[in-house]
Amino acid sequence: MAEHNTGKKFIKIRGANVNNLKNLSVDIPRDEFVVLTGVSGSGKSSLAFDTIYAEGQRRYMESLSSYARQFLGQMEKPDVEMIEGLPPAISIDQKSTNRNPRSTVGTVTEIYDYMRLLYARIGIPHCPKCGKEIKKQTVDQMVDHIMALPERTRIQLLAPVVRGRKGTHAKLLDHAKRSGYVRVQIDGSLYELSEEIKLDKNIKHNIEIIVDRLVVKPGIEKRLADSIETVLDLADGLLMVDTMDGNVLTFSQSFSCPDCQISIDEIEPRSFSFNNPFGACPDCFGLGYKMEFDEDLMIPDKSLSIQQGAIAVIGWQSCTDKGSFTRAILDALAKEYQFSLDTPFQDYPQKIKDVLLHGTDGHSVKVYYKGQRGEGVYDVAFPGLIKNVEQRYRETGSDAMKQEYESFMRITPCKTCKGQRLKKEALAVTVGDKNIYELTALSIENLKKFLEELKLTEQQELIGRQILKEIRARVGFLAEVGLDYLSLGRATSTLSGGEAQRIRLATQIGSGLVGVAYILDEPSIGLHQRDNDKLLKALMRLRDLGNSLIVVEHDEDTMRAADCVVDIGPGAGEHGGKLVAMGTAEDLMKNEASITGAYLSGKCSIPVPSERKKPSGWLKIRGASENNLKNVNVDIPLGIMTCITGVSGSGKSSLINEVLYKTLARDLNRARIIPGKHKEILGLDALDKVISIDQSPIGRTPRSNPATYTGVFDQIRDLFASTADAKARGYKKGRFSFNVKGGRCEACSGDGIIKIEMHFLSDVYVPCEVCKGKRYNRETLEVKYKDKNIYDVLNMTVEEALTFFENIPSIRRKIQTLYDVGLSYIRLGQPSTELSGGEAQRIKLASELSRRSTGKTIYILDEPTTGLHFADVHKLVDILKRLAEGGNTVVVIEHNLDVIKTADYIIDMGPEGGDRGGTVIARGTPEEIAKAAESYTGQYVAKYLK
Repeated sequence: MAEHNTGKKFIKIRGANVNNLKNLSVDIPRDEFVVLTGVSGSGKSSLAFDTIYAEGQRRYMESLSSYARQFLGQMEKPDVEMIEGLPPAISIDQKSTNRNPRSTVGTVTEIYDYMRLLYARIGIPHCPKCGKEIKKQTVDQMVDHIMALPERTRIQLLAPVVRGRKGTHAKLLDHAKRSGYVRVQIDGSLYELSEEIKLDKNIKHNIEIIVDRLVVKPGIEKRLADSIETVLDLADGLLMVDTMDGNVLTFSQSFSCPDCQISIDEIEPRSFSFNNPFGACPDCFGLGYKMEFDEDLMIPDKSLSIQQGAIAVIGWQSCTDKGSFTRAILDALAKEYQFSLDTPFQDYPQKIKDVLLHGTDGHSVKVYYKGQRGEGVYDVAFPGLIKNVEQRYRETGSDAMKQEYESFMRITPCKTCKGQRLKKEALAVTVGDKNIYELTALSIENLKKFLEELKLTEQQELIGRQILKEIRARVGFLAEVGLDYLSLGRATSTLSGGEAQRIRLATQIGSGLVGVAYILDEPSIGLHQRDNDKLLKALMRLRDLGNSLIVVEHDEDTMRAADCVVDIGPGAGEHGGKLVAMGTAEDLMKNEASITGAYLSGKCSIPVPSERKKPSGWLKIRGASENNLKNVNVDIPLGIMTCITGVSGSGKSSLINEVLYKTLARDLNRARIIPGKHKEILGLDALDKVISIDQSPIGRTPRSNPATYTGVFDQIRDLFASTADAKARGYKKGRFSFNVKGGRCEACSGDGIIKIEMHFLSDVYVPCEVCKGKRYNRETLEVKYKDKNIYDVLNMTVEEALTFFENIPSIRRKIQTLYDVGLSYIRLGQPSTELSGGEAQRIKLASELSRRSTGKTIYILDEPTTGLHFADVHKLVDILKRLAEGGNTVVVIEHNLDVIKTADYIIDMGPEGGDRGGTVIARGTPEEIAKAAESYTGQYVAKYLK
C-alpha cells in the first residue's frame, strides 16, 4: 500500500476474516467519503457492516456498565485481528424501517414532536362544532375590551345562566329575584322578575339575568369590573354584553365556546399525539382507519347467483348445499322477502341486497331446518352477512381462521375522525388557518412553502421562533435528500428501502453529530438520476461536518464523487473477499484487475440492442387515479420488455403495483385483494397468470433457504432416497428433511444451533453438541451420494453444486438458474434470514426461470437492480430478455439506465414527484424517449445510447 501522508487519519483494519473475507487488511481514510464497491457477494457488506460497524458497536457496549449491558445484550466480536482508529459507528441500512402502523414520516424524523409543541404553544383553538375562535380572557382584558367601545355607547351586562335547556326554571328565577336582580331576558324577550313568568317545560330556553346597565365613559372601570365579576360567578365564567344596537359580545374565562357550551381542556403537546389517549380519536385509537368486512371481497363475482356460489366469505360457502343451516336461513329470507336464490346477485333490487348484507332490522323469519338431531322451525332475526361474519371473526380463537377472515376485510377510514387520527378538539386548533392534520398531509415541498410564508402575530412569533426554526431546518433536510414529494403523515410501512434510508439520513444531518462513522447501504436505491446530485450533496454535508462516510454502493455518480473507492473482489463468494483496488474513480479505471474500473472507463459496457422487439398486443389501463395518478390511460405492450421510469414519487408504483398487479392478481390468480382506483383494464384475455418478483424475504425463519424455496431440495432428497444405502435402510425422502422427525437431530430439532438464554448477557447461539451443527442424526448422514452426505450438499455453494450435479439434468437446471442470476456464491442451505433484499429477489427470479413458460405470463419486477454491480446488471439484462423471449411480458420499474437503455419500450411518468406527478409524459422506444424534451429520463438515457 502506498505511503500515507502525515496528518491524515485512517481506520486501520488488519486480518479481517468475517464471512468470505480472506485475511483482508486495508486502511480506510477517516473524515472522508469512501465508497465500498465490488460484484454482488464479494464481501463489501461483510467489511462495512459485519466488521467495521459490528466492532464499533461492540466497543461502545463494552464501555457501558454491566448493569446497562444486561438490557442491551452482548455483541459478538467480529473475526478480525485488529481495528485501529475506529470512530463511533452509526449504521443506516435498509432493513431497519419501522413497520408499525402508528409510525409516520413525521414521527420518525421527530418533526411531528416539534409540531405538537408548536400547536400547543401558539395554536388558536376554535369551537369543534361551530368553528368560532375560542379565547380565554381575564376580567381586566374584558374591561379593556368593553372600554374600547365608542364613548356614550349604552350597554347591559347579561349573565347567561341557562343555555338551551328544557324546563320551567321556576326555582332559578325565584333565586334571582331573592338575590335582588330586577330584570331577566328569556328567549330574547325582556321580563321583570316581579311579574309571574310561566315557561313551557317542553321547549328549550335561554335565560340571561341582567346584572347591570351602563354607558361607556371614563371613570366606570371599577363598577364595570365588579359587575363583570358578579356575572362570571353567576354564569360559570361566561359574560354577554348587549350593546343595544343588536350586537352581542360574548366573553369566556375558560376555553369554552360561549354559543355551543363546549369547553375544551387546556391545550398541551399530548393533545396532538395520535399515540396518546389524550389526543387520539377514541374510535380508531389514533390509527385513522379500521379493518371492516368488504362487500366486494365477500361477494367477488356479482354476476353469479347465490345458488352458483356468489357468497365466497368463509362460513357461508356451504350455502350452495341444500342441507346446510346457512342455506335454510337464505331459503327463509327468500320466502319472506320474495326473491329467488337463482337470480344473479347484481340483479337484486337494493332492498334485497340490504337485507342480505345488513340484516332484517330485528324482524324474525321462520327457518325450517332438518339436521342430524331432528328437524324444527326456528325464529331467526338475521343480522346480515357482515354482522354475522364480524361476530364469527371476534369469537374465533384460531389465528389461522382470523387470518382467513381478514382476507375478506379491507381498511376503511375511521368514520369519526375521517382518517385524521385525532380528537375533534385537537383538530379545531389552527396555526396559519390549518390544523395539524392538514399540515402533515401537505407534501414536504408545499409544507416548506407554507412555513416560509407563515404570518404570525408578534406574540406568536416570540413564542414560536425557536420551534419554527427547528421545523424549517428538518423539513429542509428532507427536501435536500430528494424526498420533497412525501408528506409527514405518510406511514413508514409504505416507504421503499431507499426512501426509509434517506429519511434516516435527513434525521442524522439534523442531529449535527461530529466525528462519527456513518455506514450506509446503497442510499441511491429508488432515486432517479436527477435526484442523485441532491443525495450526494447531503452526503458531502455530513462529511464536511467532520464525519467519516463509508457507503456500500454500485452507483456510478456516487463513485465518481467519492474521495476514495475501495474495490473488493475479484469475484463473488469464495472468489471474493480480497482488496482488488483502492483510490479515486480515476485510479480504478487505470487498474487492469478492477472490473468496476473497466465499466467506469467504458472498456466493458452493456450493449444497446441492435433492434427493439415489436409488441404482440396491448394491455390497456383506463382512468387510473390511485394516490397521485391523474386519471391516466396507459397502454402496456405485451410480449416484450417494458420499463416504467420517472422521478421518485411520480406514480410508477401506484400504477404498476397498486392498479395493474392487483387487478391481474385478482382476475388471473384469484387473489382476494382490492386494486387501486381505475375504471377498467382491457386485454386481460391475452394473459393467463401474473408473477410479481419483489424484494420481500423468501422466508422469515432460518429453516427456509434457497434450496427449499426453488424446490431443488425436494429433488435432492428424492435422489438421496434412491441411493442403494437409503433403500437398504428403508429410508424415504422424508428422512432427509430437517423439518420433520425421523432424520433430523432431535436435540436441536433440525436447527443445527441451540439458543442458550444468558440472563443479563445476550442469548448465545451454540452449535448443537449432538450433531455438531449438521442438523441431521448420524444414521441419516451415513447415506452418501458421490461421497457426500445431505449436510455436505446443503453446505455447497451454487457453483460447487453445479459441477456436483452435472449428470442429473432436473437438479442441474434449477441450480443453473441460480448461477445465471449471479448467485454463484450463496450456499444451497443458507438461511433466508441471512439474504439481502436483492438476493431474495434474484432467488425468486431464478425459481421463475426454472419453470416451464406458458408464453402468456406477465412478470412484474420492482427495481431488480438493487444491490447489483455493473457486471451483475449485465447478467440481469440477459435474464429479463430470456423471460420475455417465449412471448411473455416483462414490466420493470427501474431507475438504472443500463436496464432502461436495453428495454424494448419505455413509459415515462412525471413530470415531477407527488402532486406534480401522476401523468405519462413520454412513451416509446428508448430512442424516442431520448428525443422527448420534457422527460428527465430521456435526457439521461440519451448519453447511454451513443
